[in-house]
Amino acid sequence: MKEHRGRGVREIPWTPGPHFASVSPHPEVPQSVAVPILQLEGIQKAFGAVQALRGVSFDLRAGEVHALLGENGAGKSTLIRIVTGAHAPDRGEIRLEGRAVRIGSPDRARALGIACVYQQPSLFPDLSVAENLALRLESAAPFRRVRWAERRRRAAGLLDRLGAGFSPDSPVSELSMPEQQLVEIASALGTGARILLFDEPTASLTRADQERLHGIVRNLRNEGVAVVYITHRLEEVFALADRVTVLRDGESIATRPVRPGAQEMDAPLTEAKLIRCMVGREIAQLYPEAGNPPGAVVLSVRDLASAEAGIREITFELRAGEILGLAGLVGAGRTELARTLFGITPADSGEIVLDGRRVRIRSPRDAVARGIAYVPEDRRRHGVVLEMPVAHNISLAVHPTLFPRGWIRPDVEADLAGRFIADLGIRTAGPGAPSGTLSGGNQQKVALSRWLATRPKVLLLDEPTQGVDIGAKAEIHRLIRRLADDGLAIVMISSDLPEILGMSDRIGVLRGGRLVSVFHRGADPSQVMAAALGRTVDAKEAA
Repeated sequence: MKEHRGRGVREIPWTPGPHFASVSPHPEVPQSVAVPILQLEGIQKAFGAVQALRGVSFDLRAGEVHALLGENGAGKSTLIRIVTGAHAPDRGEIRLEGRAVRIGSPDRARALGIACVYQQPSLFPDLSVAENLALRLESAAPFRRVRWAERRRRAAGLLDRLGAGFSPDSPVSELSMPEQQLVEIASALGTGARILLFDEPTASLTRADQERLHGIVRNLRNEGVAVVYITHRLEEVFALADRVTVLRDGESIATRPVRPGAQEMDAPLTEAKLIRCMVGREIAQLYPEAGNPPGAVVLSVRDLASAEAGIREITFELRAGEILGLAGLVGAGRTELARTLFGITPADSGEIVLDGRRVRIRSPRDAVARGIAYVPEDRRRHGVVLEMPVAHNISLAVHPTLFPRGWIRPDVEADLAGRFIADLGIRTAGPGAPSGTLSGGNQQKVALSRWLATRPKVLLLDEPTQGVDIGAKAEIHRLIRRLADDGLAIVMISSDLPEILGMSDRIGVLRGGRLVSVFHRGADPSQVMAAALGRTVDAKEAA
């Protein structure tokens, strides 16, 4: 047997064993096996300066549902992409049935019996169910004869196994979301998958559809399929999972049985303990202290709603010098609220009051004219034009006032850029340097400078420190606090809960497009997370 070495991963050629149909796990706790079907040891992965995974260890048994939890950005998606072959780990080892493998590609993952069911199915809507399954299950050999009856029988058998109530001939465009997910699961089973990963599968399902999916997952477990189940819904962990692993900041923090057996000394797992484990960071010394007390109300939002943005009945006030942090899970409506306030997706109803006067914001032009600025989440697509010099980027939002006759004056533009370079501490060779040569943190400062040049009353910041290193984060945090101390009213969206807790004077939590809770500075992180998850947690219980 020949071994191959490289990039810290040792590979031994491996052939998938038989399907684990003979495994008969206990309905509550899976049977122990000598060797886990999947083992990850010390997995690390970086994307440029961002260390997505810092050392994740994880094991999965045949006939087990293993829940994977963590905040946004904890590393769950990166880990899934590594297991399914979309990314290669920088360091660490992956073992299947005890033997080291290099997955390398999604095709290789499928050949090894690994498949993933995502929140949004990737099917061809104009093809039938049988045709969609055939695209994934049949070879693409030239001049191959299509055996339509065999194709349809195979599809029908897979659908029957899942209890699907629709025909293999049904066009995918006519299927509901849960029915499309069944097609995805059928595709995975058709490839002989023994390891099945579910990535937020119930995020857009009704309660009844969730229960049906849970039944399918339990049946798969009883057939011996090993299931990794990613969810933000803690009730699903206790309804389905045998074990749970929590990721935090790219590391595996803890793996616990959901229902400890009599031989185990661990106390029963609770939602409060899981939330504490997901949050679990001290933040008091990492962020600047609050400065001046907030002043008068600058922005008042009452019953704001937008069908296109998916937000409903949003009501809050924002004061001069205040940082209002918006927390919530992916899809909760935080970015959508910012886009509505900035006029990208205008409101259908409700009212926006600026400095005591009701205003209508139908476009970003309206927002800028009324003193609202927006630094979007995707810095490279919407925040900075990388091919442009720093000076051009900074002046983009103020061309009409800076150059009223339409003629760009390089000296005026360079003077404006120079002031912001000095004031915000932008590290660059000068105003003429291409923005693409700057670090992520300095690009973010350039994006911020563009909107500060408009002299806004309200600043909307969406993920202001995303993708920047810890030193740049600290600089941006100090800058945001300084702007607030100077009287600017700031709405800050962040998926990093410690950042929200450390920077915000008040914290608004969104869930399902609604503002469900508001907390004051010093709030307990477990209670903020619980609100985002739709749970109620006593602070004493979480301790």
